[in-house]
Amino acid sequence: MADMLLKNINTAFILGAGLGTRLRPLTENTPKPLLPIGGRPIITYAMEHLRSIGVQRFIVNTHHCAKKYKEAFPDGNWQGIPIIFRHETILLDTAGGIKNIEDLITEDERIIVYNGDIITSLPLEPLIKKHFECKTEVTLALRSTGPLLNVNIDQNGFICDMRHTLKNLGIKTCLFAGIYIIETKFLQRLETGKIESIVPPIIEMIKENHRSVGGIVIDDGYWHDLGTIEEYEKLRRDGIC
Repeated sequence: MADMLLKNINTAFILGAGLGTRLRPLTENTPKPLLPIGGRPIITYAMEHLRSIGVQRFIVNTHHCAKKYKEAFPDGNWQGIPIIFRHETILLDTAGGIKNIEDLITEDERIIVYNGDIITSLPLEPLIKKHFECKTEVTLALRSTGPLLNVNIDQNGFICDMRHTLKNLGIKTCLFAGIYIIETKFLQRLETGKIESIVPPIIEMIKENHRSVGGIVIDDGYWHDLGTIEEYEKLRRDGIC
């Protein structure tokens, strides 16, 4: 059954367009996802993780120092998996970036969205299984611990609040792991060219239907957010574990 589910997600959208302001000056001339860890770009850890579930193509949005991506992947692929780069002349944030690739996705497709500046080994199969079981437009991967606990989940496994917007505590406050699955129809909720985070559309969905956004806590594996120079240097020094 798990193998059947995995075959239903062929495309991954890796968010690579951010400015990396918290890692300056390291990111002044390089996108954060291209900074090296263990002798290779951070983004390749995401690609490796996604390949393990059968993803067949990557879409990466670019903005800051976009030419660096073409230099890092001159053949337009990573280990045989094609990469489509979609440039944003204006930084569109997460929801805007997703809307900007709508023409690259088929009507009946679903994609997995993955922050390009995290390194994690959390198992993705439970996230996929949860998405299909709940039949939601969006399903988020969560962690029980971490630097920012601001996503609330209810007893039935649905997201009931984000960033304390709705004041609905649910049964648990979690870390958003930066990985989620979206159905193509979710893109109809987004506005072309609008600079917007993924959070406001999700909040509106929850207001409309409290069972519209799924979530699952996955605490197995490691999870690192390369958010500060200190964290980055620690990971370079101590390795990934």
